[in-house]
Amino acid sequence: MDPILVFSSLILSVVAGGFFVSYLHKSNKAQIIKILLAFSGGFLLSIAFNHFIPELYEDGNDSIGMYILLGFLVQLLLEFFSGGIEHGHVHVHEGQKMPWGLFISLSVHSVLEGIPLGNELNHTLISSELHHEHGNSLLMGILFHQMPVSIALMTLLVHTKLKTREAWFILMLFGIMTPMGVVIGIFDLPILSFLDPHVILAIVVGMFLHISTTIIFETSENHRVNLLKLGAVILGLVLALIMN
Repeated sequence: MDPILVFSSLILSVVAGGFFVSYLHKSNKAQIIKILLAFSGGFLLSIAFNHFIPELYEDGNDSIGMYILLGFLVQLLLEFFSGGIEHGHVHVHEGQKMPWGLFISLSVHSVLEGIPLGNELNHTLISSELHHEHGNSLLMGILFHQMPVSIALMTLLVHTKLKTREAWFILMLFGIMTPMGVVIGIFDLPILSFLDPHVILAIVVGMFLHISTTIIFETSENHRVNLLKLGAVILGLVLALIMN
């Protein structure tokens, strides 16, 4: 993976989400967010079960399941503050205050998911090859989920008391959080250096499992399957399998 491509794609996915909000009609936004989230949910679930979990257990750490469960619980805690915006819950009230708790929760999530990507880049830069060929899958999973979350966040921001340029500033501040996690992973900064990279990856996988299963369980409305969103989930699953 080219580091420049990684950083630019992570930031551009957030910018794209902001532009969606600026140029799409209000009635289309909710449906687009749901479809994109359904696709990303299928993709994240597939890479978790077909790439990361087998690889984590392959490394012989008997307690890895505990860290996956910890990641699941960490995401549950983060969503207590974010209100579930990670899987499309956007509660908009005109003129509301800036939801800093939500922003901080999303930022923590984004930094954490960037660290394994940085670890992978670190190994790539040192050895000129991928130790485990999951770097691209992880990057794609983050990008596919980052865009609908950015759309949801920007939708919320434009309904706060913030001016448009201030909303964009907050969005871009969010946009650099995953790259910050990548930097921590690349340079093994002391913030989380006491943890084994596989432990951090396991925590992130647990977070992915929580997000993806929540998204998929919410693809039905009034206990009726929405075929369009179901198709998006299946497309995400298949694409991840192809990339395996």
